[in-house]
Amino acid sequence: MGKVSVAEIKELMKSTGVGMMDCKKALEANDGDMTKAVEFLREKGLATQAKKSGRAAAEGIVTAIVDGNTGVLLEVNTETDFAANTDDIKNFVKNTAETIVKKNPADVEALKAETIENGSSTVGEVLTELAGMKIRENIVIRRFVRLEGVLASYVHNGGSIGVLVKLDTDLPAEKVAEVGKDVAMQSAALNAPYLRREDVPAEVLEHEKSIIIAQMAEDPKMASKPDAVKAKIAEGKVGSYYKENCLLEQMFVKSDLFKGTVGEYVKDAAKKLGGSISVAEVVRYERGEGVEKKEDNLADEVAKMIK
Repeated sequence: MGKVSVAEIKELMKSTGVGMMDCKKALEANDGDMTKAVEFLREKGLATQAKKSGRAAAEGIVTAIVDGNTGVLLEVNTETDFAANTDDIKNFVKNTAETIVKKNPADVEALKAETIENGSSTVGEVLTELAGMKIRENIVIRRFVRLEGVLASYVHNGGSIGVLVKLDTDLPAEKVAEVGKDVAMQSAALNAPYLRREDVPAEVLEHEKSIIIAQMAEDPKMASKPDAVKAKIAEGKVGSYYKENCLLEQMFVKSDLFKGTVGEYVKDAAKKLGGSISVAEVVRYERGEGVEKKEDNLADEVAKMIK
């Protein structure tokens, strides 16, 4: 067993939600290998569906807009939430999103070369001026997606999460707007990595089965069962993976409106509206997802606890 650092323990705590001492033991047992430590905790039943590592927050704004049959989801990052809350940044994000709607740039670099909506300078020139003269901190257009069709959007908490939903339907867009927004809110709330069970890669399912089998090995009541029986039980338990990780199979969060899965809610809404509705695509951005940020005080707290 090798000695592990405070930073490693902190990272594992953040990525799994497991306590400090269990994270320390998991890392020591796996010579500091973060991936193996996560698996170790899951096999012990301490971590459920492990969170993705490296999801430390960065500041900025995620916005989602729909203009007719065109929608845009955009993330712009700043160094501080103070900058993100200024009118200069809010206006820049709004005008940049509208530029994407109108000009349909291929990527971020192409976007920077376009003349910004409601202005005479390019997006890149406005960005440079904001960063260097007004805000005086690094500002980054991180990513965007532009979709066409029957669309709905939702932005949570002033720009911490944005979701864009595309529906396939034979109904007018205004009739299905509420359904699309409800699906977007579901995605914002529970962040399913897949839309439907058919989207889950076979290797992911096999990996989940192996985790379930490892958990059974830790359970005295299950450990003595034959491997074939364990494999069958694991197959059955994969259903719970779908319910957690496939948006259409999650229980609808607005249970006061409808009791059932998201897929059942969409089907029920289509029946009531007299047409067909299916969810074609869902894109979700969470502000700062995967972006490194300065270390916070958690490292100091962990260091004190393990001395």
